[in-house]
Amino acid sequence: MLDGWIAGLSDGTSLGLVVLVAVLLGLRHATDPDHLAAVTTLVAGSRERVARRSGELGLAWGAGHATTLFGFGLPILLLNRYLPQRVEQAAETAIGVVIAYLAVRLIVRWRRGAFHPHGDDTHVHVPARTRLGAFGIGLVHGMGGSGGVAVLVLASVRSSALAVVALALLAVFTAVSMCLVSTGFGWALVSRPVNAAFGIVAPALGALSLAFAIWYATAAWSLVPYAF
Repeated sequence: MLDGWIAGLSDGTSLGLVVLVAVLLGLRHATDPDHLAAVTTLVAGSRERVARRSGELGLAWGAGHATTLFGFGLPILLLNRYLPQRVEQAAETAIGVVIAYLAVRLIVRWRRGAFHPHGDDTHVHVPARTRLGAFGIGLVHGMGGSGGVAVLVLASVRSSALAVVALALLAVFTAVSMCLVSTGFGWALVSRPVNAAFGIVAPALGALSLAFAIWYATAAWSLVPYAF
């Protein structure tokens, strides 16, 4: 497992190594399939010409995610207290519901003609998602997996104070990496080839994300294997 390998780079005592591991875990955390599915449908559902807007939404999403990750991870590091299994499963299910909502929202907007070519550009006739809304989605999304990353931090750091610093860095760099991922996705959306074919890309992206959301929610209850 890549996260375990990254955590193993730290000797648990060297400040420099602990910081490096926390940063790497945070950056890697943003590439989880559920994170990518959520942020891509979030950005695509808020389609605008300026890619900077995608970065703002991604940063807001990442900030919400980081807040919950730190809040749920802190009791694990300091008190060795974990959420009950059923609560964790419910959190993972909620993530699946959020991804499904974003996917359905994208498909519905496509069906209503929200994305259609005008010359060499694609226009949207619906309001963009707000940063506050993206932050709220990030809060829900951060509930899932926060225990796992906190355990990785705890396993690689021997000092409680240093572990808290590492968890904070992990949360911050998760938000930073989500901003980078969504900005890159935004630039891809406004590129000429994707822009011209967005009427095809949007429903395909929505359908794939919806299928992923259904699988993710059922995997939380061990109804199907979890492959990631």
